[in-house]
Amino acid sequence: MVSTIQNKFSRIILASQSPRRRELLAKIGLQFEAISLDVDESFPSSMDALQVAPYIAQKKANAYNNLLNGELLITCDTTVCLEGNVINKPADNQHAFKMLQMLSGKAHTVVTGVTLKTTMRELTFNSHTIVSFNKLTSTEIDYYVNHFEVLDKAGAYGIQDWIGFTSIEKINGCFYNVMGLPTAELYSVLKKW
Repeated sequence: MVSTIQNKFSRIILASQSPRRRELLAKIGLQFEAISLDVDESFPSSMDALQVAPYIAQKKANAYNNLLNGELLITCDTTVCLEGNVINKPADNQHAFKMLQMLSGKAHTVVTGVTLKTTMRELTFNSHTIVSFNKLTSTEIDYYVNHFEVLDKAGAYGIQDWIGFTSIEKINGCFYNVMGLPTAELYSVLKKW
């Protein structure tokens, strides 16, 4: 079935710097070329928090101008939404500590927006996963921030890291969406493309 998807395109391009997205797309079984795009990820302050990720994914797709016939471009963005606010990547470890304090003991929504684009068609969809954190102590947050990569992650955490094993009470939705790519939904969309 993967070969059927692969054969639809002369080339699949994943425009993402995220090693997790690259790993997840590879695990679907697709062959692709990964590139980096330098895109301004700002968004209107009045925008609903749940719409930010698909908006930025689309912005990234529009920034790539080298698409040829038969090629598929995949762009993504993942945001953490808490009480109507977007929590993006932290600026430094102190900022990451504050973010995790905010998420501690609460449920938040992780939204990944995905844009698929060819020269003939463009489609954007998004996936929502609700993540519930146990109450975290300052010592636990400090340990996590100082022993794991937190600066390249929305919400300052990776569900596949120590914090996911020890402090996430439950999730409602796609686990891989929290890592940055809703794999089952992407696969389903590509099958129908």
